[in-house]
Amino acid sequence: MLKNLIRMSVMAIGMMVMAAGAFAQTLTVGVRGGPESMDPHYSALGVHADAMKHVFDTLVWSGDNLQVEPGLAESWRPIDDTTWEFKLRKGVKFHDGSDFTAEDVKFSIERIPEVTGPTTLMIYVRRVKDVEIIDDHTIHIKTDGPAATLPNDFVRLFIVSSKAAKDYSTKETAAEGFNSGKATVGTGPYKYVSWEPKGDLVLERNDDYWRGKGAWEKVVRKEIPNDSSRLAALKAGQVDLVNYVSSADWLTLQADADTETYLADSVYVMNLQLDQREKTPQVYDLDGNVLEKNPLLDPKVREAIDLAIDRDIMVEVVLEGLGRPARQIMPEGFFGSSDNALKRVHDPEKAKALLAEAGFPNGFKMDLYCTSDRLPGDGAICQGLGQMFAKVGIQTDVNAITRSVYFPAQAKREYSAFMNGWGTLTGEASYTLGSLAHSNAPDLKLGAFNRTDYANPEVDKLLQAAGKELDEKTRRELYEQAMEKIMMDRVYIPLVNLQAVWAGNKGELNMVPRTDEDTLAFFITPAK
Repeated sequence: MLKNLIRMSVMAIGMMVMAAGAFAQTLTVGVRGGPESMDPHYSALGVHADAMKHVFDTLVWSGDNLQVEPGLAESWRPIDDTTWEFKLRKGVKFHDGSDFTAEDVKFSIERIPEVTGPTTLMIYVRRVKDVEIIDDHTIHIKTDGPAATLPNDFVRLFIVSSKAAKDYSTKETAAEGFNSGKATVGTGPYKYVSWEPKGDLVLERNDDYWRGKGAWEKVVRKEIPNDSSRLAALKAGQVDLVNYVSSADWLTLQADADTETYLADSVYVMNLQLDQREKTPQVYDLDGNVLEKNPLLDPKVREAIDLAIDRDIMVEVVLEGLGRPARQIMPEGFFGSSDNALKRVHDPEKAKALLAEAGFPNGFKMDLYCTSDRLPGDGAICQGLGQMFAKVGIQTDVNAITRSVYFPAQAKREYSAFMNGWGTLTGEASYTLGSLAHSNAPDLKLGAFNRTDYANPEVDKLLQAAGKELDEKTRRELYEQAMEKIMMDRVYIPLVNLQAVWAGNKGELNMVPRTDEDTLAFFITPAK
């Protein structure tokens, strides 16, 4: 009897050890937002790319602080003014065992225009004119002129299998192929198992990954949009790590001995955008009638809106100190940001006077739209703006909505005033200014995210010249001049530069927080 009890006790202990080992091999992450689909070429949103980097690799890699590093391309160089040569990594296998070659790079580049959604990935391949395969591991990218920053753009060029995705490269077929897993074949550190929209993304380790084998046999990314629910899941042991801890929770967690937080300066700047069409749909007189002429066209009105914003209060009160006031739409110090950009001040009395001069002594009404589930504090910042505008006479109806509704409507130009975050993910100005502030020019592949009708010929000229300038000093000066003019025009009004916080159980994980806010399982390891 005693021997049986001992045997049973030993077996129970063994099972507990095995269970603990199995648990240690699974990383479960609670994320505020998940992918829009499993097609890496569908969306340019950061939450989408964050998920895709587990399954697919990019041609060029972006490091923790956005430094450009080799990815599936080992090296690159310009061989003439309009040709870049990329040498591809040898010996890389897709998850189905097939070889990664230049054909997959060409296929991926040419596929993007056919499948990309409302938050278009065309901004990453906008300079590509043609793709020439030299051999299995050498490719020449022909550009539409000198393109000094092409490798920076390719940090979001996800490479799919030309074989697996061959039949899933139109808008009609892409979702079915990738969401079912048939085409979800990458070279990344994890293999696709299953995905439930707005739910769980389940992944298993790719033991043959070219960087080496990751620490986790299984990764589960749970989409939990509510900040309190996400933190509660951590406290309950349902997840090991959460991203986008709210500013209020971050302060509380500083005194929590059981929880570890990870803080990073973010690449994202929240900005307000003001429609410049002659007639705009959501600006009204005080009786609620749509105004015949858009008041946001008036520089005095835009300046009044800018002066109404108290950025210090936005950071200290709304974000509980988790951010910095912003005066340009890129983080300070990035290539193309300017020390001479317009200094932002809070002056509500002057704002009222300017509105009166513009013909609105009693103000007007407008709707303001933003996301509520994309970046930390997005809904709260939006509500704060509404209150600040009301104090100078602009009665504002704030609509903080889910990103899946917000971005398609923004792309269809349904909004007059709208706020969202923009991350300069390439670390330099051509990406941000060329996408947002150049007039919408499909023929030049510029202005793809200009949803305001903003058009300044001087800015366009500077941006076009900078995009083709190979001399770094001259290119920087051109972008700085463009930034100064864009900020003076106040169609894009910067608000705050965010900071991002992750939280996990004390002493359980090793993690280096990333500037682009990605939560990448391959680079997270057990602490014990």
